[in-house]
Amino acid sequence: MSAHLHITRLTGAASLQDCGRRGFLRFGLSASGPMDPLAFAAANRLVGNPADAAALELGLAAASLRVEGGAVHLALAGAPSGLRLDGEPLAAHRSFVLREGSALTVERPREGVFAYLAAAGGFPVRSVMGSRALHQRAALGGLDGRPCREGDRLPLAAPASGEADHSLDPIPLEREAPIRVVLGPQDDLFSQAGLATFLAETFTVSNRADRMGYQLDGPEIAHGAGGFNIVSDATVSGSVQVPGSGRPIVLLADRQTTGGYPKIASVISADLRRIAQRRPGEPVRFAAVDLATATRLAREAAARIAALGTRLRPVEGEAERLMAANLAGAAVDALRAED
Repeated sequence: MSAHLHITRLTGAASLQDCGRRGFLRFGLSASGPMDPLAFAAANRLVGNPADAAALELGLAAASLRVEGGAVHLALAGAPSGLRLDGEPLAAHRSFVLREGSALTVERPREGVFAYLAAAGGFPVRSVMGSRALHQRAALGGLDGRPCREGDRLPLAAPASGEADHSLDPIPLEREAPIRVVLGPQDDLFSQAGLATFLAETFTVSNRADRMGYQLDGPEIAHGAGGFNIVSDATVSGSVQVPGSGRPIVLLADRQTTGGYPKIASVISADLRRIAQRRPGEPVRFAAVDLATATRLAREAAARIAALGTRLRPVEGEAERLMAANLAGAAVDALRAED
């Protein structure tokens, strides 16, 4: 019997994602893929996968899981979430073996939104148009074109090996950092006061936030004399549209590919994970950078993902950990110990 990861309990959003479905924008289909590419890649590298292998994306989710038909190497990275193996606490950002008969519990994250559970070998669900990533509105990819739900059994590709487990440093969420943007392409359709509001004021993520985009609450951004309607044109991940309400909308992984609201700016690719990990009610501030800076930061972000494999550290066994703690150095004569 082939091995499966059985989701015995699930609250919140969960979907299978890989690096996304490329080359279909002209047909109106955005790429999907992970909301936090760095955390997604880290989870994969921890279990020896390529950085773009399919993994389970959990959005403000809690889950219980069991493996059936074998054992599997797993790792969780991203939003800090309590992790328990058969009830015992287990650190995230490290790999571990889930054996048949054992139970894994992932608690709702204490902060942030998205965490990623990777399995050695990935999840070999059917590839659609070159990707296993779920695009929910198009019903493509994922598990039979839909999100994961309680009771699902996700196929596993590789049994647990005898390789040592590894860890990585936790990835900071940078919740207070400004979201860097390149102004345009329609910033000329906003008044000077509107541009000043966008760059100087603080917004908050509203409850109208999902993988398609985050609508922000806060002060109204004033359009120019031309109003808020334009001939529909292309959007990108990170496009900041401002509809007639004056409330900005940041388009994300599952966005529409065209839109008729003017785009005051685009979030740089390196900062998409920053805003994706902000919860409803959390603050968002914008800071403008030039194209050269955005390009440099994109290259640095790509290099950081590429270097993850070189930053893996073996997880010490319990005996080695205790020896490293030098507990014997603190030993005393039991007959002389004070009451």
